[in-house]
Amino acid sequence: MCKKYSALCSKSLRLTTISKHRVDKVDTYKAYRVSEVAEKQYRGELVELNINDLPEGEVLIEVSYSSLNFKDALSASGNKSVTREYPHTPGIDAAGVVVSSSNEQFSTGDQVIVIGYDLGMNTAGGFGQYIRVPASWVVKCPDGLSLKESMVLGTAGFTAALCVEKLIQNDVTADSGDILVTGATGGVGIVAVAILAKLGYRVVASTGKPDAGSLLEQMGASELLDRAELSEENPRPMLKECWAGAVDVVGGDTLFNVVKSLHYGGSVACCGLVQSPMFKASVLPFILRGVNLLGVDSVQLPLETKQRVWSKLAAEWKVEGLDAIYNEIGFDQLGDSLAAVLKGGATGRYVLNLKA
Repeated sequence: MCKKYSALCSKSLRLTTISKHRVDKVDTYKAYRVSEVAEKQYRGELVELNINDLPEGEVLIEVSYSSLNFKDALSASGNKSVTREYPHTPGIDAAGVVVSSSNEQFSTGDQVIVIGYDLGMNTAGGFGQYIRVPASWVVKCPDGLSLKESMVLGTAGFTAALCVEKLIQNDVTADSGDILVTGATGGVGIVAVAILAKLGYRVVASTGKPDAGSLLEQMGASELLDRAELSEENPRPMLKECWAGAVDVVGGDTLFNVVKSLHYGGSVACCGLVQSPMFKASVLPFILRGVNLLGVDSVQLPLETKQRVWSKLAAEWKVEGLDAIYNEIGFDQLGDSLAAVLKGGATGRYVLNLKA
């Protein structure tokens, strides 16, 4: 153990030294930059930018890994509700090493994670090799979680953990009955399946990708459900009780069908809008079965909450088999991967290696 610890310390020291050296020698960095080339036409390309042009902030970070989320795909396609001004560097997730900090909480060489707030939306994000952000956006990467693992999870996996927490806080236990996860092959869904299964829940995974069934079973799903069984509008105000709880990333008619199918006192944690941000609802499930619709946000959470949840994901909630749920890509594959995410064609996670 002593030799192993010594080797790890030496590796950490070398990484810190390299990071310092790069700052002294490098003024520019690579980034995936999205520009508006014509009205409502956007193009992403790899460019060199100057570190001094990064926005003001207390912490300068050399990014090792980022990950791809639906919000990144929206930003890269010119969605003005996500990103107001172009050219812009997307990437709402980033994990890397502190290069410099004017805040005493962080030192050169610290391994850190940044997700949420304005990163990658209107502030240059994790698809660049450097970011500069306020210290209030930064958490230290906890022991037990590597920088790459943190980005395999990213905002999606972090949100999945928040959904599971919400269900637990509302007394949905492993003995309550089946838990449904919609959009189960996406980033939030697949991690939610894994965490719930790890905690002893029986998980039913809803997906429109039957070829991903073996992967979902590998991550802990006990049963698969065709998403078509939930996605159609149903005029009935209440349906047969099927689920003690649910994690929904789909929204629309799917969400309402889930609400109508909850057990008495059941809860659904809602965090997505893949089908639609709107749904036609009735108060009957709420007043006759006492069900709960729980909103989940991962963007504006207090930093203390983010640190606590990351610590859980590094320890008692650590997801086994992460290698099975991600593809590692470089800058040259980023454009095609974002297009796949935008079209809903991605299974699991894409992790961007910014040093590849």
